[in-house]
Amino acid sequence: MKRYDRDMRGHGATPPDARWPGGAKVAISLVLNYEEGGENCIAHGDAASEAFLSDVAGAAQWPGQRHWNMESIYEYGARAGFWRLHRLFTAMTIPITIYGVATALARSPEQVAAMKAAGWEIASHGLKWVEHRDMPEDEERRQIAEAIRLHTEVVGERPRGWYTGRCSFNTVRLTAEEGGFDWISDTYDDDLPYWKRVGARDQLIIPYTLEANDMRFATAPGYIEGEQFFTYLKDAFDTLYAEGAAGAAKMFSVGLHCRLIGRPGKIAGLKRFLDYARGFEGVWFATRGEIAAHWAATHPPQALPRPSEMTQEAFVAAFGGIYEHSPWVAERAWALELGPAHDCHEGVASALARAFRAASEAERRAVLKAHPDLAGKLAQARRLTAESTAEQASAGLDALTDVERETFSALNTAYTAKFGFPFIIAVRDHDKAAILEAFYRRQEQGPEAEFAEACAQVERIAWLRLKEVFA
Repeated sequence: MKRYDRDMRGHGATPPDARWPGGAKVAISLVLNYEEGGENCIAHGDAASEAFLSDVAGAAQWPGQRHWNMESIYEYGARAGFWRLHRLFTAMTIPITIYGVATALARSPEQVAAMKAAGWEIASHGLKWVEHRDMPEDEERRQIAEAIRLHTEVVGERPRGWYTGRCSFNTVRLTAEEGGFDWISDTYDDDLPYWKRVGARDQLIIPYTLEANDMRFATAPGYIEGEQFFTYLKDAFDTLYAEGAAGAAKMFSVGLHCRLIGRPGKIAGLKRFLDYARGFEGVWFATRGEIAAHWAATHPPQALPRPSEMTQEAFVAAFGGIYEHSPWVAERAWALELGPAHDCHEGVASALARAFRAASEAERRAVLKAHPDLAGKLAQARRLTAESTAEQASAGLDALTDVERETFSALNTAYTAKFGFPFIIAVRDHDKAAILEAFYRRQEQGPEAEFAEACAQVERIAWLRLKEVFA
């Protein structure tokens, strides 16, 4: 059994109505990453200095050596940048979420006190601001537990939200398995929160951002002045606000760092954006915890069937009748590389259609022959499948006049004699007049063209049947 664990569907073509408080058209989540004092540093027992997200051009780690310039740039974030941002947000009474590295928080008691006094949400940003990519799973699990312990000791309560950032492939699963987080943000895959099933638990995911993020001041291509940051944030906000005004409200995350946006020339762009956004009605500035609480209350997880997780027996029981008297189609569809994108109407329809299309011509002809004549003897004897009975009734084929019945009978006989299988059409798409018109038109086609059209109609019938299953 092949299964694909990446989710390319998400909320799909029609995302849920966020229903933000007060009918807000967009929810803005401002996140301040507090990493200063938690970065790679020989003084912290690390093997090398930090090299990530600073104003040092072309920075590289210095194995076994302390990097004075790098350390002092990070220190600027704690000593000056944080307080400049604190003054800005408290003066504007805008709530924010702190991504706090536990060891950094422990080394900054005044800043933590200021965060708490301002009523800011303090989430966990891991134990240390280091790369987790190659970290063994057991060690990462240990560090998650230690981050929670230290955070609780320093802040006075355990973190309810989590974002590692420099994460491993295991991070989301491990933090979800820990079981105590209202939200996790180590993804960048949506404009709305969503629920992710991890084991027996539904974990709320609030996607984050690496583009509406001041880290672009320290990466290429990136921003070089505050005005560029403002322009990008404004354009993103305008787009999301317009979508919200059209009834598709979204969330807008903005990522910030004390040592980056805390610089005078950069913070001016952020302030310009905040002034701009506050000039609109229907804008909800919220912490990620507030967003999580709203989403959990408004859009709780739903126990929906997941075809990609079904056993073959359950899958065939659910979808084996979609292709008329041909359960083998479902059997072969189940064996494809299914994933979360197939846990919906279009997903199952695609898998079944692929199995049907990949079959031999003889097998597909057998499927065509399994279909009953329109308004034929089986219908009159009430021996059709429930699906076929409902479909033929939808076009009034169960209530024909004697003349209409004779017409259909003659057409069925002539068509079957010519092509070797019954006339097949998705009757839910047509009325009696349109069906008769198609009957006459298709009688004149060549065998190859009619075989292709009949197969296409079989797929359409299956699609319509599945639509009712997933309604």
